[in-house]
Amino acid sequence: MRGLTYPEVGATRNDRLPGGYGHVQRDVRVGDGRAAFERAVHGLFSWRMHELAGLTVGGGGGSRAAPGVVVVLRAGWGPLRVTIPCRVVYTVAEAGRRGFAYGTLPGHPEQGEESFLVVLTGAGEVRFRIRAFSRPASLLARAGGPLTRAVQQHVTDRYVKAVRNLASADGGAAE
Repeated sequence: MRGLTYPEVGATRNDRLPGGYGHVQRDVRVGDGRAAFERAVHGLFSWRMHELAGLTVGGGGGSRAAPGVVVVLRAGWGPLRVTIPCRVVYTVAEAGRRGFAYGTLPGHPEQGEESFLVVLTGAGEVRFRIRAFSRPASLLARAGGPLTRAVQQHVTDRYVKAVRNLASADGGAAE
């Protein structure tokens, strides 16, 4: 897709993530049953997961995640505020599996792709899967070294917590 800052578009669908990047893979249980699955999916596609994780959502805010949609996330405060532009590169819409992936656009501190998938298993478990590959794109991200990976891990943990809250009976309203 035009404008993305990495060549391996859609690679989070593959069994193996591309080399030359740091990888993130998480698969956690976030709830049980069809209602929890639907709540988690709604929160994911409406960008609510990102908001509950502490990010400001612009661009795609108010719209649902769909191929080609641009979302501009923001994190931090004041002079430490980081702009994180992304474009949705694919969606998954199957009976027990729904989600999407977005890729980095110019101005994003990293290069790569991240996918979010909510799965309803045959046993009724709701699982949340995150797969990502990225490498520093900005001077700030490169200078951060191991701290950059620690920040990514922290954000991933916040995404998991947010989806767990979304899947709950109150749908994340308590946040």
